[in-house]
Amino acid sequence: MSETPSVLILGIGNLLWADEGFGVRALESLQRNYRFPANVRLMDGGTQGIYLVQHIREAEVLVVFDAVDYGLPGGSLKRVEGDQVPKFLGAKKVSLHQTGFQEVLAMAEMLGDYPQHLLLVGVQPEELEDFGGSLRPKVREQIEPAIDLVLNYLADFGIQAELRDQPMTPDTLLQGAISDMQTYEAERPSNESACRAGDARVLQSDAFEVAYRPIDIQGSAVSVDVDAHLDKYRQGESD
Repeated sequence: MSETPSVLILGIGNLLWADEGFGVRALESLQRNYRFPANVRLMDGGTQGIYLVQHIREAEVLVVFDAVDYGLPGGSLKRVEGDQVPKFLGAKKVSLHQTGFQEVLAMAEMLGDYPQHLLLVGVQPEELEDFGGSLRPKVREQIEPAIDLVLNYLADFGIQAELRDQPMTPDTLLQGAISDMQTYEAERPSNESACRAGDARVLQSDAFEVAYRPIDIQGSAVSVDVDAHLDKYRQGESD
């Protein structure tokens, strides 16, 4: 590895699904409060998946913030390093982007440009089924500890982050309210005016009814003898 390694710090996740946005929010906080040398890049990876391959191939050190289902109590913070990172990203999926990112790492390795050092800083989500929701308090409280873990990790490579005199101000006019967590939470509509579980036009309609309707599978089934040649084996026959 070079004396000034190429470092990529990624925040991945979906801001629209409550705690699933932890990785992006942690990256935002890191960028607004700290300044890094030129060999360190900070990137909002969102749910881009395969489109991140080239960026990962260029990194000697890769750091990832994410919401990960470790099977721990909600809000638990855990760091994973090296070869263990893809295993944790794929063992228990929080959302589709995790499988995609696991594949991105595999593709980078196949192309021969896998990061020499890899760190995953993940938090156990508490709530995901809340469209338009923000981080739950237990998860939000882990942003600063997660950042401290990353700063200490980078220090081992001789990389020192400089604390900004004044935090950067998010450009909500250009990027929208979602770019600032406080604004996003303050402007969120109430539960009454914004249905969280689905399309309110359907769920709140008098014409919509949820009911159990049993179906006669046997009578409605279509029989296709695609494996009829195996019948003799099922019946214990032989040639």
